[in-house]
Amino acid sequence: MDAMTDALPAVPADLIERLGHRSIVFIGLMGAGKTAIGRKVAQALGLPFIDSDHEIETVSRMTIPELFEHYGEPEFRALEERVIGRLVKDGPQVLSTGGGAFVNANTRAAVAADGVSVWLKADLDTLMARVARKPNRPLLQNADPRAVMQKLMNDRYPTYGLADITVQTRDARREEIMAEVIASIAQWLENERRHDD
Repeated sequence: MDAMTDALPAVPADLIERLGHRSIVFIGLMGAGKTAIGRKVAQALGLPFIDSDHEIETVSRMTIPELFEHYGEPEFRALEERVIGRLVKDGPQVLSTGGGAFVNANTRAAVAADGVSVWLKADLDTLMARVARKPNRPLLQNADPRAVMQKLMNDRYPTYGLADITVQTRDARREEIMAEVIASIAQWLENERRHDD
């Protein structure tokens, strides 16, 4: 067995069946690893992976920074709401969303109706170390990006806490976080089944 195959977690046989039509929807701040971990989870479960930011760029023919610059955050959020509302119905799949998406009540309702939400929760140092590698984050174009990130955490973490599942992300191998996410989803689906019985 190669290292990659060895790293794949044991997926409960009926996990996909219990997931049904629903999407696994990753939420969290920029730098939390929604795309990286989302891709790994999709691969392990044999599901398609979609990044909502990429989809928004495709439909608008503009980059996220360009959308912010030309139309402002409110217009971007309205487009994001429409795109995620459409995407989340196409499950089963793994869907990574932008940091502000879950703050929108309509997007949260769409995710609740057609998805299982997974919050990748990270501390400030972890997030700052990761976002430093990508300088094109519109919300961090500021003299004090760390203060901006702290404010985003203060503002958004209570809402992210409404997610179905929370997994602490940290400076660990992606495979390790992926395995924790899959185990958490399996447990959540099992609790849901027991509740329904």
